[in-house]
Amino acid sequence: MRRILIVVAYDGTNYHGWQVQDNGNTIEGELNRAISTLTGEVIEVIGASRTDSGVHGLCNRAVFDTASTIPAERFYAAINSNLPDDIRVISSKEVHADWHPRKCKTYKTYEYCIDCGDVANPLTSRYSWHVRGPLNLTNMQESAKFLLGEHDFTSFCSVNGTALTNVREIFSIDINVNGRGWSTNPDMHIDGGEQIIDDGKITIRVTGNGFLYNMVRIIAGTLVHAGMGRFQAAEIANILEALDRTKAGPTAPPQGLTLVHIKDV
Repeated sequence: MRRILIVVAYDGTNYHGWQVQDNGNTIEGELNRAISTLTGEVIEVIGASRTDSGVHGLCNRAVFDTASTIPAERFYAAINSNLPDDIRVISSKEVHADWHPRKCKTYKTYEYCIDCGDVANPLTSRYSWHVRGPLNLTNMQESAKFLLGEHDFTSFCSVNGTALTNVREIFSIDINVNGRGWSTNPDMHIDGGEQIIDDGKITIRVTGNGFLYNMVRIIAGTLVHAGMGRFQAAEIANILEALDRTKAGPTAPPQGLTLVHIKDV
């Protein structure tokens, strides 16, 4: 038996998340079906990140064990012939038999995209949260600084999470304006020394050593509320200390979230 590592990109819109479930199609389920069809074996992949329903991925990892003689570096193309168009394996290689994608130490990076234009852009609505501006970018950036470092993120975890500990470390949060929904430049102005975004695409990029259930989406929802003036930056420290989910902002909808990078450390 060989263990094959695959890197998977997918549009999560039409799926009930990564992990196999009884109530609908999943990314893991489609991979299991495609690889089993290819090899004639009963295949169950093991994924690195169990992204939620509607969440996207550019680089999720999974492994599977097989007796197939297909060269490891050719598996990706063969698997893709059995997959729907919104899931693609982008690379494949053989790894050690005990290599496990959830047991190795990694840093993960997610991006959350916000369309704050007056009218939602239909070409990006599957991949962003439409929040009608204006948003105070300065307050969002200042609020994000309080989340850096190692904390108990109970206030930023859905109550039905099952992690053994809610302590995680965030290395960086970058909030950038990447371009306007209907044009090429964001519409922003300065008010009292602060940057105000009236119409643009805001990207929140978060890197950490691991994330709790809905953690990045709750961070995004909280920072959007900071942009609306519902939280001031210094209040984020109190929200963390409260260890109370009700103190943070809303859980942002899933379609704006994408897993964009996994780095071995």
